[in-house]
Amino acid sequence: MKTKVAMMFGGKSVEHEVSVISGIQALMNMDTEKYEVIPVYLTKKNEMYVGNEIGKIESYKNIGELLKKSQRVIMINDGGTVKLVAYPQKKLGKNLEIAIDVAFPVVHGTNVEDGAFQGYLKTLGIPFVGCDVTASAIGMDKYIMKTVLKENNIPVLDAKLYTLSDYKDMDLLTKKIEETFGYPVIVKPVNLGSSVGINVAKDRNELVAAIDDGFKYATKVLVEHAITKLREINCSVLGDENDAEASECEEPLHTKDILSYEDKYVSNAKGGASKGMASVSRKIPADLTPEKREEVRDMAVRAFKALGCNGVSRIDFMIDEENGKLYFNEINTIPGSLSFYLWEPLGVKYPVLLDRMVNLALKRSRIEGNLTFTFDTNILDNAGFGGSKGSKL
Repeated sequence: MKTKVAMMFGGKSVEHEVSVISGIQALMNMDTEKYEVIPVYLTKKNEMYVGNEIGKIESYKNIGELLKKSQRVIMINDGGTVKLVAYPQKKLGKNLEIAIDVAFPVVHGTNVEDGAFQGYLKTLGIPFVGCDVTASAIGMDKYIMKTVLKENNIPVLDAKLYTLSDYKDMDLLTKKIEETFGYPVIVKPVNLGSSVGINVAKDRNELVAAIDDGFKYATKVLVEHAITKLREINCSVLGDENDAEASECEEPLHTKDILSYEDKYVSNAKGGASKGMASVSRKIPADLTPEKREEVRDMAVRAFKALGCNGVSRIDFMIDEENGKLYFNEINTIPGSLSFYLWEPLGVKYPVLLDRMVNLALKRSRIEGNLTFTFDTNILDNAGFGGSKGSKL
């Protein structure tokens, strides 16, 4: 019997369109001899839809029409079996009902990649591919992530976190940043990916513009020194917190000081259709000495394990060419295109990569199934509130 997998993509995120591309790429590469795959589209309101057109990328040229042809569903746990059921239910006739074994979220960004969606799936009791709630949340919050990595002796650039209260006084905020870092600096929303809202500032005017842009997308921004002679290297990791391995390394090529959203998803699209991160201009393998390549790959695995990740993640590194130092930059716990292009040079084809990700999800589910989540006690037998005023137990 085939394992039923709900391939879920889209969602309430500024990376919505990128997620659709990544999700349908994954859908098209699943081993259909082993899996029955149900594509599930999450709208920008996080409403779920299934249907014959949901798994076709050309259908997303007109999402309004796509939804008219599709069926809205919700997920329920019915006696231990998680199902996709039609919503709202029809009073007459048969309602759609699809039992699923595994959820495979291929979602990017805030509200879906940051632990929120993972928490929803975990509460429903469905095994799901990728990082758990904690690792997803930490991986999305760049400030907390840096703190965890520092504790594990993984080099990161020092940074400061600024909130909306700091943003109220722009003159004071820019002065603090200038006194702390000087120029150039890089300003980032604390919890976004795909380079959205990230800008390098080389003077006061650029800094003000970068801060304004960062606060469009998040309630907190991170500021750190911008490496002048920067070289970016990426590496993917597959596994879990106990056993993991690194992919080949890549060097993405970009048109500005940093790899932008346009570099990733727009400028390399051919015939008007982006192929997601798979279309980015890059060198694979990256032009690194054997020693530096192994340093990157080793640090990638150590960081992946320290953050408690699962499935496939992509870790982006920075090399300061002035001194050769390697720094962890950020992790993508659900990377664009699931970084399949970094595994193919090592002989791991995309269907095999997806299969291993599903197996890791099922392995975690089996392990968690052996844990104790209840504690037998008779405390409720004697519980009482002691009248209208109540009392402590």
